[in-house]
Order: sequence, then structure tokens, then C-alpha cells
Amino acid sequence: MKKSKALALVATLSLLLLALAHPSLSSSPPHNDTWALTQFRLQTDTHGYLLSNWTGADPCTSSWTGVRCSISKSRVVALSLPSLNLRGPLDFLAFLDQLRFLDLHNNRLNGTVSPLTNCTNLKLLYLAGNDLSGEIPPEFASLRRLLRLDLSDNNLRGPIPRNLTALTRLLTLRLQNNALSGEVPDLSGSLADLKELNFTNNELYGRLPEGLLRKFGDESFSGNEGLCGASPLPACSFTGATSPPSAASAQTVPSNPSQLPQTTSVNEPEKKKSRKGLSPGAIVAIVIANCVAMLVVVSFILAHYCARDRGSNSIGGSESGKRRSGSSYGGDQKKVYANSGGADSDGTNATDRSKLVFFDRRKQFELEDLLRASAEMLGKGSLGTVYKAVLDDGCTMAVKRLKDANPCARKEFEQYMDLIGKVKHPNVVRLSAYYYAKEEKLLVYDYLPNGSLHSLLHGNRGPGRIPLDWTTRISLMLGAARGLARIHEEYSSAKVPHGNVKSSNVLLDKNGVACISDFGLSLLLNPVHAIARLGGYRAPEQAEVKRLSQKADVYSFGVLLLEVLTGRAPSQYPSPARPRVEEEEEAVDLPKWVRSVVKEEWTGEVFDQELLRYKNIEEELVAMLHVGLACVVPQPEKRPTMAEVAKMIEDIRVERSPLGEDYDESRNSLSPSLATTEDGLA
Repeated sequence: MKKSKALALVATLSLLLLALAHPSLSSSPPHNDTWALTQFRLQTDTHGYLLSNWTGADPCTSSWTGVRCSISKSRVVALSLPSLNLRGPLDFLAFLDQLRFLDLHNNRLNGTVSPLTNCTNLKLLYLAGNDLSGEIPPEFASLRRLLRLDLSDNNLRGPIPRNLTALTRLLTLRLQNNALSGEVPDLSGSLADLKELNFTNNELYGRLPEGLLRKFGDESFSGNEGLCGASPLPACSFTGATSPPSAASAQTVPSNPSQLPQTTSVNEPEKKKSRKGLSPGAIVAIVIANCVAMLVVVSFILAHYCARDRGSNSIGGSESGKRRSGSSYGGDQKKVYANSGGADSDGTNATDRSKLVFFDRRKQFELEDLLRASAEMLGKGSLGTVYKAVLDDGCTMAVKRLKDANPCARKEFEQYMDLIGKVKHPNVVRLSAYYYAKEEKLLVYDYLPNGSLHSLLHGNRGPGRIPLDWTTRISLMLGAARGLARIHEEYSSAKVPHGNVKSSNVLLDKNGVACISDFGLSLLLNPVHAIARLGGYRAPEQAEVKRLSQKADVYSFGVLLLEVLTGRAPSQYPSPARPRVEEEEEAVDLPKWVRSVVKEEWTGEVFDQELLRYKNIEEELVAMLHVGLACVVPQPEKRPTMAEVAKMIEDIRVERSPLGEDYDESRNSLSPSLATTEDGLA
């Protein structure tokens, strides 16, 4: 009882402080949801995405976008505003104390998550992919009805509160890709219903509770160098691993997670006084360790010079030289990289050439790890060849080996890589690292295992094909639209385009989420060659003005929408898996063909026959057709922006929350309804 009263007092004081910070608060009724939402919009919606719709005196009677109310229309119970580039704090959401569902993932919200501790009715909370900072407050334990908690991909620091064990109904807990530190609390006993847990890529340390390791495996805790425990984790050999929780919580964790805190160095002055130096055994151990380290260094130096001699003799050899079994590119690469003496004409010296440049500090490895990886060729394109590489630790990456003919100088290449690697979004394939040398350029991406939208649409059109249903198609297109919109938004002032939007560049991750790939690589090419790659996705203006642009991206995306609706590939890219139609029809580009059919009022003839088997989707099909046609208008200035396109697709099928007054908490999947809102462990 005392604890709950204390938590209530903390929440009340938080609201009072908020009221002092905002004088208008004192004159507003404490349970006015309309006022709270309006203040939240004024603080966060800097681009005005919600301004045109959030009108009227009451969000419940005026159907505000993303807002859902109780059956009585008296209180707001759900708020879903993902991927709207909202920027600002969560402060005013503290007044929505009847919220059951809050989905604000993939925005740029900042500040702390503390205001949400007042929303004690929350069941689903999705805040992944923002800029939230500070610690996870212990008061989160007051959210006793919580079922799903996703705070991944933020900048949260400090320890994971031990009293999260009070959230006994929790099914999902995602805290990956933050900077959380300290020991992992044992949640296995109290959170019996927990089905998914992800603490990867933080700065956690100490002994991992065996119950958690048994239930969720070491994959749920990877990327925390300081963790130890039962196999396959490193054995615990340091003092801090066995210290009681009270001692661990009093320590300050250094920024380098490999430097583990020692309990004897904090708040223990009496022990410092009694220290009398190193024991003889410790001195002997240090001497032996130094000798071993010296031997290792000498061995590496000898191996390096041996490799140089071998490489110098084989660099001039043909491409058909020795290849390691199971690797499609490792052997060739090894010969090139082994010749590391001297410097390239573009300023690449031996030191630079031995390194991969990473954009993700949590997923790093050495060049040698990449060369040792077993590899499988996935495909060839105009820019180079893509391989699936499995590293020794089991991590799988996609490696694109660019063609030698690439004309980019080193400095220009690095500038483009920085531009590409900066984009972080659940619907954009992330560039993890790159390697530059005069003879070789590698791009390393996260590996997405479920193929492309092109293969789903056009692969195996014969007997036995599994049709691609409408719900999946609209979900994939929304994800692709959001990813492309984020790229355009990220570089809105410089107007940097994607440059190669097509169905083969919409990939699916392990959760079926659509991700835009190949961003920015067309910038490495001569514009004439870059536009030639587009084929049937090329905008009309690009036939004369050989230039990539964001408006041309919108046109390409419009062709992609029509491709999804009709099941037809653009004319320059007929699929070999599909029966070839008559030559006259094949020569007509897709937008032109669709416009001609619609003009003759044969709209039903436009859509893929696989879609016509589904009932009650005619209005959605026609609405999506209008979006596609709006994107492919010949005049670039009349095309919508990608942010507007994403909004139009969202409006076609409003995302339905799984919440209601008759909500069934036994459901296995309580994630937001569209697949694009979930990103799993990626």
C-alpha cells in the first residue's frame, strides 16, 4: 500500500510541476482530452500534418486522425500517430489517463518517458525509433495493465528498473538499441507470461540470470559486451558479477561497456585503507600474461608480412584464381586486400585500406571476419554483385561488391556513403558499413531474408502459386511509401532522391516488413546510366533532362503502385516467370495502359485477377488506383510529395487498434495492425 501511495504522489507532483511550467494548464480542466491533444499537437506537429484534420471541438465526435474514443465518446482510449515526423516532448499526454493504446513509433519525439507513468490504463505502448532520453523511471511499475512495451531504438540510459517485475501481465518487452547499463534484473519468475524479450545492443553488464537465458536464449542479449553467465556466454570471472544488487546499483557504469565496474572501488573507503598491494600470485600472473601478449603481437607481425609476400605475387593473377569453398567472393577479395603495401593514387594508404567504416557502432566486425564468411551470390545488377555472407558468429549480412568501373573518387565516395548511412528508418534498408580501396568497394547491409516485392508479385505465376492478398499488398505499399517519404524528408532542403524505386528494391525483413533498398547508389553513376537503370519506372521528363529528382521518385512509386494493383510488370522489365503477352501490348508502358483502360470505363479490367477473389475491397482498390494515377501525372509539379502519398494510403485503410471495451487480452498478436509497424529484433 505504501509503495502505491508513493507512486501516486510522484505522479501528482509531476502534473503539478507541468502545470507550473505551462501557465495555461491551471485554467484548463484536468480531464479535458481535447485540450491535452491540442497542446501535444502544438508542441510536436511542426510540419502541420495533423492541422487540417484535428479540427472541431471534440476529437471523439470529429473523428480526428489517429484518435479513438471510448464507446460513450467521452474519453480518448487510443492514439496512433506513427511515422509523422513529430518532434517534441510527451508532457501533455500525461493528461490522457484513460489511454489503452499509444503508438508513436518512428517519429522524432524527445524528452523523457516519465509523463506516461500517469497513464495507468495503458495496455499497448509503442515508442520505438524516437529520440527519447533519460532513464526508464521506476514508476513504470504502476502501469500494471501493460501487455506490450516497446522502447527500442531510442537514447535511453541508466539501469533497467528491477520493479518491472510488477508488470505481471507483460507479453512483450523490447528495449534494444539504447544505451541502458547495469545488471539485468531477473524477470523470469514474476513475468511468467512474457513471450518476447529483446535487450540487444545496450551497455548491460554482469551475470545474466539463468532463467532469462534459458527462456529467451543469448540472441536476446547480444551486443552487451559486459554480460556473462552460463554457456554460451563468457564465464563470470570478475567481482562485480557476483555482487548483490544493492552494490551494483550504486556503481557508475563507464561509457565503454568492456570496462566493467568493480564493486570494490565505489563507496567502500574502509576496504581501500586495508589494501596492501598485489599478492605474489597476482604478480606472477601479470608477468605470464605480458609474455603471452608479446608472443601474440609477434605472431601477427610475422603473419602480416607473410601475407604481403603472397599477395604481391598473386595480385596480377586472373579472376579465376583460387577460391575458398563455400565463398563466392572471399577468395578474390583476399588476394586484393592482401596486397596492402604502398598507397593508391587516390590517397588510400595501407592503414585506411584495412578497415571497414561502420555506421552502426553496435554491429561491428573486422574485414578479416567478412573475408572468412561463407558467401552465397544473391544476384547481379548494373552496379555490382550482391552476396549473402554468414560470419563466424552466425551474423548474416548482405554485401554488395561494386563494379571496378565505378568512377567515384575516394572523397566523393565517402561523402555519398555518409549521406546514405545517415538515414535510419524501419522501412529503409540500413547501410551498416562500407569499404573503399582503389580496386575494390564493398557496401555492407543488414540482410533481409524474405525476398523482394517483385518476386512476390511475379514469381511462380503458374499452378501452385500462393496469391498475394490485398491486405499484404496495401501493408507493403504503405511501408515502402513511409520509407521513401523519410528519405525525402531527411534531405528535403538538398532534394536528394532515392534514384531507383522499383519492385525489386522493396525488400521484406523477417517480420514481413517492407524496406526500401538501394537508396543513393544511383548517385554514384553517370546520370545517363542511372536513368537507363529505371526502365519502365522512368519519369517522362527524364527522357530529355537526364536528371534524378524526388519528383521522379514519386513517378516511379506511382508505377510501383500500379504494378501492385494490376499484377503487371512495367514494359521494359517483363518477368521471365510470366507468360509473355502480345507484342503490341508489351510495348505499351504501364501508366499509359492503365489510363487507357480507365478512360474506356473498364476499371474492373485493370486489377490483378488474384485480387478479384476478395470481397468488399472494390472501394479500396479504386482509391489506391487514384493514388497511383496521381503519382504518374506527366507534369512533375502536379505530383504529390511522398509524405502526402503515404498519408493517402493510410487514409484508404485506417489502422485499426486491437483495443476496445470488449478487448480480448488472450490474443497472440497485439501489435499495430499493419505489418510495417513491427520490426522484430532487427
